[in-house]
Amino acid sequence: MNSHTSDHATLAGKFNENEPRVNWHDETLWWVRKKRDRMAWSVNGWEQLREAASDIKRHALGNLHDYLVQFEQQAIANGAIVHWAADAAEHNRIVLGILQKHQVKRMVKSKSMLTEECHLNPHLEAHGIDVIDTDLGERIVQLAKEPPSHIVLPCIHKKKEEIGDLFHEHLGTPAGNADPQFLTAAARMHLRQEFLQADAAITGVNFAVAETGEMVVCTNEGNADMGAHLAKVHIACMGIEKIIPKREHLGVFLRLLARSATGQPITTYSSHFRQPREGQELHIVLVDNGRSRQLGREDFRNSLKCIRCGACMNTCPVYRRSGGHSYHTAVAGPIGSILAPNLDMKDFADLPFASTLCGSCSNVCPVKIDIHTQLYKWRQVIVQEGYAATGKKVSMKAMTAVLSSPATFKVAGKMGRWVLKALPGMVNNGFNPWYKQRDMPAPPKMSFSEWYAKNNKDEQQG
Repeated sequence: MNSHTSDHATLAGKFNENEPRVNWHDETLWWVRKKRDRMAWSVNGWEQLREAASDIKRHALGNLHDYLVQFEQQAIANGAIVHWAADAAEHNRIVLGILQKHQVKRMVKSKSMLTEECHLNPHLEAHGIDVIDTDLGERIVQLAKEPPSHIVLPCIHKKKEEIGDLFHEHLGTPAGNADPQFLTAAARMHLRQEFLQADAAITGVNFAVAETGEMVVCTNEGNADMGAHLAKVHIACMGIEKIIPKREHLGVFLRLLARSATGQPITTYSSHFRQPREGQELHIVLVDNGRSRQLGREDFRNSLKCIRCGACMNTCPVYRRSGGHSYHTAVAGPIGSILAPNLDMKDFADLPFASTLCGSCSNVCPVKIDIHTQLYKWRQVIVQEGYAATGKKVSMKAMTAVLSSPATFKVAGKMGRWVLKALPGMVNNGFNPWYKQRDMPAPPKMSFSEWYAKNNKDEQQG
């Protein structure tokens, strides 16, 4: 259960109090979206690649049990130790147990949205283990005591001046220095010491190959490699949906992932982990945490194809102008709004409504998830299950009563036009959410029905 106290609309309202930041956030993400488009247009057969990736994922999800068992057998044969976790709590217990067995007090972690989903960091810290996030963006939000706001660009909501202040406070850089190159160099020196001192490393997993029992981790900074190669214990945490059947399928996904995420031709480091080096332990934790339940929901099964590229966030007009923290869940944006209600329908009932249903997310998804259709279907489920907000339920009942009766609709229209004209203050006030961001339209002189009747009468007389 999440500990948030506000819904998306309220949290988005807070983000929108700083209009220059909102505009900058919006423009920066749209710039990334345009880079993605240029990369997609430069690849012959881009749509065929998307279709192939979608088909591979569909096949893998349809035969998930067999591929998971095959992956486990191959991984064990490679010398890895495989664990299974039914939920977030079990995942956290397994990871803590491994670290306590090796008396680890300080460890490094590369970017992993699964561990964010499971709230692993606070669990380990509560048991006296220091966790150092080594992805630069993740480290920045960790120093700020914030969760990431984007799955690929964790600190996209922060300006360089704020990062400079954070580094001055925590890393001792000169006050007022916000030069990105200088700050990156300072972070590199700081993290290098952490890599050398850490006894254990945790990484996420982008793809797990059933055929070979290997895992592929994609980073732009090489931090996963540094952690895994220097530490005595490497723990790889992965959702069970990350399985792909064969090694040859990697070429399809690696061509799509970086282009969709940041507009790069390829991720800087695509690292393959197959077996532990001599003297090292390699642990793989396979996590369900609601994924089997989502697999059983026919309308939402396709969401498990997600390769966590973030393209749907970069293009979404709602995400770009509301910020990732307004989604109060580990994976924000359109795809997060599909995944989160599966974990807790009551707690995340607001998220499927945080969308215009414009379909831009589905258009850019590299594995062709029908994101906007699933958001619409979640709305229906949430209302049917009784989790919709009270205000929304009351307003929908009122709208049903008005729209289902032509006579009531006609009277309501006349009343509405009269109020807008004679008593505009009744609608132009802070209680009207529409008016908070926009001016109300000028009232029309007549309804469409009245206009049609008048013009039709004139035609007949003519």
